[in-house]
Amino acid sequence: MSAARESLLDAACASLARRPWPVVRMVDVAALAGVSRQTLYNEFGSKDGLARSLVRRETDAYLAGFERALTEGGLPAAADWTVTRAGENPLLRAVLTGYRAEGLPAPTLAAVPSTSRVPAQRRADGPLPSPAEVVALIRDRAVGALAPAAATAADRAALAWQCEVALRLALSCLLAPAGERGAAGLVRDVVGVRASSPRSS
Repeated sequence: MSAARESLLDAACASLARRPWPVVRMVDVAALAGVSRQTLYNEFGSKDGLARSLVRRETDAYLAGFERALTEGGLPAAADWTVTRAGENPLLRAVLTGYRAEGLPAPTLAAVPSTSRVPAQRRADGPLPSPAEVVALIRDRAVGALAPAAATAADRAALAWQCEVALRLALSCLLAPAGERGAAGLVRDVVGVRASSPRSS
């Protein structure tokens, strides 16, 4: 991703933190990033294109962070990271739960026609994942990271169930905090030790 594009996305996030998306102006985002409004339109095409790119970036960053947490501490750590990150970021919370607070961008999840020459924008203009698709994607990545090489189909299916339950427990903690044990404690209690640490290579 180009430095200008990253800077514009950062500026859009900063603008969104200060005011509702419907009143965020493209000219203000460009000024905050220190580039021309034309540069902003060249990168994103429209305000909707910018919104789609924000959602795509938050989704990608979440997936990368989930995998890091999973590698470092298994499903409990990944669950805690999910709650912390989504608790701090309303746009990510909307991506994961489907609940969009008033004032957040709400691009359609279906692909939109794209004439952009910017590869990152063509990707953002493609279909955006629904919450159910994000859960399935995370579950499958977690199984890939945690399953022993010799795991049977039945073992992988059981692990997939554990991974999905862990993630859904984490998401429930966004609505009703888990208390002192946190999401990690709930995952350990419900899912058990088996999925608490990554497989050894």
